[in-house]
Amino acid sequence: MIRNRIHYSWIILIITFFSIIVAGIVRSSSGVFIEPFENEFGWDRSIISLAFAVGLFLYGISGPFMAALIEVFGLKKMMLLSMVTLLTGTLLTLTIQHSWQLIIIWGIIIGIGSGLFLTVLSPYVANRWFEKRRGLVLGILTASTATGQLILLPVLANIIERYSWRWAIALIMILSVIMLVLILFLMKNSPKEIGILPYGLEKEIEDNIKEQKKNPIIIAFNGLFEAVKVKEFWLLAGSFFICGLSTSGLIGTHFVSYCMSYGVPLVTAASLLSFMGVFDLVGTTLSGWLSDRFDNRWLLFWYYGLRGVSLVLLPIALSKGSFTLLIIFSVFYGLDWIATVPPTVGISRQVFGIEKSGIVYGWISASHQAGAAVAAFGGGLIYKIFGSYTWAFFLAGVFCLFGSLFVIVIKKQTSQTIMKDDSLTN
Repeated sequence: MIRNRIHYSWIILIITFFSIIVAGIVRSSSGVFIEPFENEFGWDRSIISLAFAVGLFLYGISGPFMAALIEVFGLKKMMLLSMVTLLTGTLLTLTIQHSWQLIIIWGIIIGIGSGLFLTVLSPYVANRWFEKRRGLVLGILTASTATGQLILLPVLANIIERYSWRWAIALIMILSVIMLVLILFLMKNSPKEIGILPYGLEKEIEDNIKEQKKNPIIIAFNGLFEAVKVKEFWLLAGSFFICGLSTSGLIGTHFVSYCMSYGVPLVTAASLLSFMGVFDLVGTTLSGWLSDRFDNRWLLFWYYGLRGVSLVLLPIALSKGSFTLLIIFSVFYGLDWIATVPPTVGISRQVFGIEKSGIVYGWISASHQAGAAVAAFGGGLIYKIFGSYTWAFFLAGVFCLFGSLFVIVIKKQTSQTIMKDDSLTN
């Protein structure tokens, strides 16, 4: 009878999936709020972009500290605290009057609130709750940010166009409250807490995970100090910087505005972005499946290379006014958007081991969001200087081609990892 029941790891997967959706839509919705904020408050676009850039950077840099805090306080408490922080940020958005408030609310509060969900939560759940199908699970969880974008961005854009951006914020608040309740009643810290083994593990093995009681800041920085001694860390961090620059920083923040500058309506532009989400859901899930079976370095090489080509071609599609080319771009780019995450996590796990990979990946993810912040602010600055986003997208495409070279020089890993010591806190 027990064998016929759904393993609770899959329940955890579902809760995590929808939690990331809500956090992801908060982040990806920034693109549809640029024009309304600009029109209502008269703020300069570079200032609005700066607020979103600060948020992207802070949610990235908070990743390794979130991983350490999970070890100290537990997964459930950290998810609850992060969701409450996101809810607080969206509520405060309704009271906003000045640009400095936008930087505090969307830059600091929402940036930190989304940090856990959009950086280390996916690899943590995949590594701790699943022994088998980790790559597939990671692909599904990573794709959940795109799923929120797929479902909700056109809805938010339509609400903004018909009513007000405040009603769009209210919808995000309602979703945050629903997830807060689900996390409170259904989320668990670990399989051991409810007396089960991770999915796919037939026999209990010795638990090498040490109970962390140290300062999470010390834990996080200890992980960084060990990681920086390894060449692979720098190559992964460098390529992930380019990944963030070319996805959430540029496409996520400025794609809608770029389309609108060529006369594409707001709802249509948001729908194109959500259309990418459809194919990202497919592409990232497939990438997780592939990362279990093929050399992760070559997967990343092709992902970055093909993304670079698509970004260089986007300005051509817009300048020609070809909706067909825009659809092709959305499909092509969507398949590749977050497909880099499963193989990047896979290489991190191979190099640093399961125990260390959570915090180390948190630092790699911080590099991702540093790149996103550069593109979010840089895109707005380039628009202010040139009156167009074209150079921003062209340069991002060129950087992606460099990223493909970074990952291919990573040494192929064997079953023996580079870092032998299993303790992050020694």
